[in-house]
Order: sequence, then C-alpha cells, then structure tokens
Amino acid sequence: MTKVVIVGAGVAGVNAATKLVDEGFDGQITIIDMGLDPYRRPAADVMRGFLGAGGWSDGKLTYHTSIGGQLSKYTGDKKAMELMDQVINNFKRFHPKPEEVQCSNPVAEPEFIKPHFGLRLFPVWHVGTDYLHEIGKNWYDFLVDNGVEFKWETKVTDIDFDKRIVTYKDGWEDYNTLIFGVGKSGIDFGKQLAEEYKLPTEPKSVQIGVRFEAPQKHFQKLIDVSYDFKLYQKFEEKGVSLRSFCTNNNAAYVAAEHTYGDVSYNGHAKKDEAYRNDMTNFGILMEIRGIDKPFDWSRKAVDKLQHKGVGMFYSPSQRVPSKTSEGDYVECHVVDNIDILYDAIGDYATHIEDFINDLEKVFPTLGKDWGIYMPEVKYLSPEPLVNYKDLSLTRFPNVHFVGDALSARGITVSGAQGTLVAEQILILKDDINDFLEWADEPGPWSEEDDKIYTVGGLTNDKERSFMEFVKKQK
Repeated sequence: MTKVVIVGAGVAGVNAATKLVDEGFDGQITIIDMGLDPYRRPAADVMRGFLGAGGWSDGKLTYHTSIGGQLSKYTGDKKAMELMDQVINNFKRFHPKPEEVQCSNPVAEPEFIKPHFGLRLFPVWHVGTDYLHEIGKNWYDFLVDNGVEFKWETKVTDIDFDKRIVTYKDGWEDYNTLIFGVGKSGIDFGKQLAEEYKLPTEPKSVQIGVRFEAPQKHFQKLIDVSYDFKLYQKFEEKGVSLRSFCTNNNAAYVAAEHTYGDVSYNGHAKKDEAYRNDMTNFGILMEIRGIDKPFDWSRKAVDKLQHKGVGMFYSPSQRVPSKTSEGDYVECHVVDNIDILYDAIGDYATHIEDFINDLEKVFPTLGKDWGIYMPEVKYLSPEPLVNYKDLSLTRFPNVHFVGDALSARGITVSGAQGTLVAEQILILKDDINDFLEWADEPGPWSEEDDKIYTVGGLTNDKERSFMEFVKKQK
C-alpha cells in the first residue's frame, strides 16, 4: 500500500489530502501536527492546528498569481489559476453559508494615492473569519470519514530522507511519499533539514515590520475602491521595499502570534455585524534584501522587541491597545516612543516611519490617530530548490515542500501548492499501476517455463535452453 505522510495540517497539507481523497486515492494518508483538531483548538491559538495560521484566523483568499508567493513560477499562470480555483472551491464546499463567499475585484487606481504610494489591485475572495472554525470542523470531518489519519499534539523531531522515516516523541512513521507543509512555527525545522542534508537553497529576504491600526473612517475613501488594499513603496538602490499587508476593516482585530517563544502581531476581520468595531488594521511589512542569514537576523530583531513575554505598542496620540474579538486587550507592552524599533532593526526603521508619515499626507484626517504593534514578521528560511513539476526536492524526488516551507505567503498559494503535489502523486501512481498491469500480462512462453526459468525477474537458466527459446521468439 502506498503511504503518504504529511507534516503539518495547514492549508497546504489539508488541500493535498483533500485532492487525494476526492480522486479515490487508495493508499494511506497520515497528517501529523503540533496543534489541535478544530473541535479542541482555541480561537486564540492562531499558529498551530487544523488549517494552520491563515486558515484559522484570516478569511481572505487572494486570487492573483503575483500575490502570496511565486506559484506561477512553477506552474505558469493558467495552471496556477486553476489550482487556486480548487482551493477556493474547497472553502466554499465546507462553508456553512457558501452564498456569503464574495469576490471583490477593484480595477481603478485612485489618483490621490499615486504621489506617495503604488497601489496593487487584485481580486480577493472574502470567506469571513468568523466562519473559518465551522469550515474547519466540516472539512476535518470529511477527511476523517474518508480514512485520513491525524496525529495531533505531535511534534516531528527528525526526518530521515534516506530511510524514509518520520520520527516524533513517542514513535515514528515510514512513508513512500512525504509532503513537508510546516507553517511559521516549523520554519526553523525546515532550515535544520536543509542544513543537515546540504540541500541546495535559494536565499530569501527579511520580511519584518509593524501592525498598523486606526479608525476605519480615515481610510474609507480607499476601502471603497479596494477592501484589501496593497500600498507599496520601493527603494531599489537600498534593497528595501515596503507594502501594506493583510488589510482588515469593519470588524477588524489585531491578534498576537506566539512563535519560538516570542510574540508578534497579525490581524483578522469578522463578517458578523455583532463584532463590528469600525477599525482598520494592516501590516506594514518591509522586505530587506542582502541580509546575511535573514532567518537568524529576524529572530534577533524580534527578540529585542519583547518585554516580559509580549511585544510592543506605540501610539503618538496615546490611543490604548485595542481589544480582541474575545473581549480581552491585545497582549502588548505600551511604550511612549519607537526608539525600541530602531534598536531592533537599526536605520531600517526610518522607512517605516516615512511610510506612516506618507499615510498621514494621503489620508489627511488620520493625523496622529493611530497605533502600531511591534513587530509583525514573516520568517522565511532559505527556500530549497525543487522540481517545478511536483515541488519535490532535487535530491529526494519523493519529498515535496509546500506552503510556508516553500515561501508561500498566503492561503490560496499554500493550498494550491498542496493540490499540485497531490495531482502529481496521483499521476505517478497511475503510471506505476499501468506498468504493473503490463508486467503481469503473460509472456510468449508458457507459465510453467516462466516458473522454472525465472526467479524475481532474473533468469535461472544454467543450460541456456530458456535463452535459446527467447531468441527464437525474437
């Protein structure tokens, strides 16, 4: 029996398993995750568990090949869109109210943005954060009912690519095919494997910044054009670019993420009017190229932005930190200046300050009516080089990297990568089955001769009479 082991129950791994199940895969599928199933996973645990981080706390599915990672780099644009369609359809399929899933598609860049920012416009499917947990339960039930085995609260400690064994605290799993789909919490493990096996990798840039929050009224003019707006600035000569990331409006909440013992910040938006708070939040993420060991650099910077186990909050107008959707104040330590940001990332902090100053110019009512949570970070370890056809490692063709492990930066792209790998597993299995059926077909000699003169496919013909028979057939 073919055995597929998936490390990570995030969007990539879950979509891979779903594709295999939908296509009648008759092998064994096992998914291993450090977190909990959707029935036991707390709403506040936004990092680990079924559907990963994005699938549990963000309800926006970007629908463009240039957003969220380089999917079309591997597949081409047409195939990339086809794969993303499958992911979006899965979210609709397990949604308790699929008719509420809507797509926004802004087309015109407003003139008032242009002097200070570029604005990237693209379609977005809005699922609704408050529906994600129900989607997770429906999706999980489907997979379990179809024989997928889950191992929860299980941290993988080692993977032997040569012996094809996944090891964890209380046991191990062997595999024919491995899908490595760890999320943000497992990026350091992927880095460890790359170093251990000396995998060829492509260096990645630093992705760090802050989560910006302000009353929605200040941004309404832009929100009317693009709900999930992406503002950006580029400074090519300095190897730096900035972008707003994961915009949330109406019922917008800042969420603390616990990774590697540190706290960083993200955001999400509810659809239920009962949660409406008329706030907007988005990340201001800075990409810094050319940093030596960017993963380690980011970890050190984040560590400097911690105080007694939480991150930092600053507001020039002394706004207080907001409350979460559960009614608690966001975990943070309030500071009266941003000197700590300069201490953590050096003069790069100037670009974030300038970005905010330009926001004040473009949105004149904003003034100092805002706050920032520090830091927001996307850990990107060096990306392993993979075969474009099936995202398998160049040295280990039965090991496939997907999701955050392959630098995906969004729900749709992560799910699409998992779906692509599943498609290739199914194609390979069909090819193997066709070969085995061909090999089982009777040859030109009798079955008795086959038993006497061949063992394990090798000839056992000391007198060479069988070989003479074969020559006559030729």
